[in-house]
Amino acid sequence: MNIRALQYFIALAELRHFRKAAERCHVSQPTLSTQIRKLEEQLGNDLIERNSRQVLLTPLGEKVLESARVIVGETQAIRQIARDADDPYSGTLSIGVFPTLAPYLLPHVIPNIRKKFPKLTIRLFEEKTEQVMTMLMDGTLDAILLAPPIDDDQIHVEALFDEPFVFVAPSDHPLSKKKSLRVEDLKTEKLLLLEDGHCLRDHALAVCQLSGAIERLDFQASSLETLRYMVAAGSGITLMPILATKPPVTPIDNVVVRPFQTPAPQRTIAMAWRKSSLREELLLAVAGVFKAIQPNLLQS
Repeated sequence: MNIRALQYFIALAELRHFRKAAERCHVSQPTLSTQIRKLEEQLGNDLIERNSRQVLLTPLGEKVLESARVIVGETQAIRQIARDADDPYSGTLSIGVFPTLAPYLLPHVIPNIRKKFPKLTIRLFEEKTEQVMTMLMDGTLDAILLAPPIDDDQIHVEALFDEPFVFVAPSDHPLSKKKSLRVEDLKTEKLLLLEDGHCLRDHALAVCQLSGAIERLDFQASSLETLRYMVAAGSGITLMPILATKPPVTPIDNVVVRPFQTPAPQRTIAMAWRKSSLREELLLAVAGVFKAIQPNLLQS
């Protein structure tokens, strides 16, 4: 049985889309389709229910998926043992990062990781937290960056730093005149938030509950950049993690950023990996580089 075909099947089962699965696996769509068809022929049954609208797993496919994840994970572990035998700080390290953190943190940290570990190749995957968690557990990723909490006794969580939230508003908004805000200043304000599926949305809703603010229900953004431009257009106010307001992010006209007074709302950023990972020495060292982020990046 072809291990690569199992990897293709796992990707397709998770993404439920042939093109997206092929892109994740860095192969053409026909190649992925052919390998999965060969796998089905070897097993003598269909794993995928195909129709014009979506990809569904058959009952057999659901059972095979569980075993495939175990097999692929163990295979990758064996390969990693061989790669790490001579130098634990070499090889490839695959890290998953959620979208409201990746573009704002990685430019500050990845160059330092490459400088400290010149023999290490970093592969980055940007997906929502739920997706990178799945990829971590099936062995596709070595580690992920996330905002706790996480309730899984198979996962080690290494706290990296606390990232404050800041208030973002049009320049003519009354609260923009303040040099800093208290959380209570948001009472009765309506905030623009991200759509469901973003962990940042949950953090912002927690602030709303604490302050008495409410969500604007007529709009939900798919990204922080959309939120930023909605604020610039005078369409509302929002909360953002402070890294999303730091260079290399370019300031936008008519957008004002204000810090919160202590205790400021914040989110904890952590690095997580499987407790069974054989790369803990390297992962702890990489986490140390993330922890060493310049303090001014987390300050207003």
